[in-house]
Amino acid sequence: MSGIISANSSRHTGLLKTVAAGGTWNLIETQTASSSSTISFTSGIDSTYDEYVFKFYDIHPATNSTYFQVNLSIDGGSNYNVTKTTTYFHAYNAENDSSNNLNYDTARDLAQSTSFQDISYQTGNGNDESASGTFKIFSPSSTVFVKHFISSIQSYSDVSSTDYSINTFVAGYGNTTSAINAVQFKMSSGNIDSGVIKLYGIS
Repeated sequence: MSGIISANSSRHTGLLKTVAAGGTWNLIETQTASSSSTISFTSGIDSTYDEYVFKFYDIHPATNSTYFQVNLSIDGGSNYNVTKTTTYFHAYNAENDSSNNLNYDTARDLAQSTSFQDISYQTGNGNDESASGTFKIFSPSSTVFVKHFISSIQSYSDVSSTDYSINTFVAGYGNTTSAINAVQFKMSSGNIDSGVIKLYGIS
């Protein structure tokens, strides 16, 4: 049934949204950045749902040409250091049409690394520049399998004083059989000046 919006279950406050062939989106938490060094989700990620989706709205960095990043935790957010193996590529086109391509970026992927993973590409800090998109993690509470994730983010990016539309795609897995129960986002340099992140559980 497409387009139905109703009250959420008693487990979380918010809305249910049923989308054709897309499951029910259960809003768990909304956080708004305001000169924030990090945005952390330390509750609501458990065995209730097999898929969790973070949606990003106009993530605006304080520092120009910086990367939006993510890391995972198995200890409720005490440490964000899960070992990850990932792929990273982006499609881009300049506003002046001077440069466009589809690139796999080996400098941005990870191979058994605990580092934060870049999920955008050099987002600009101009008044009208930002990034929006999604990050999905599957079966985070499994104690049998590794934890697969997929991200897609569209950025208005400033690269060497040229403005670009850049769509960045990242996928990979947290190489742990422990349950993932917290997720943190930050910029590679400086604060998240503004923006909204919503966490949904998909049923």
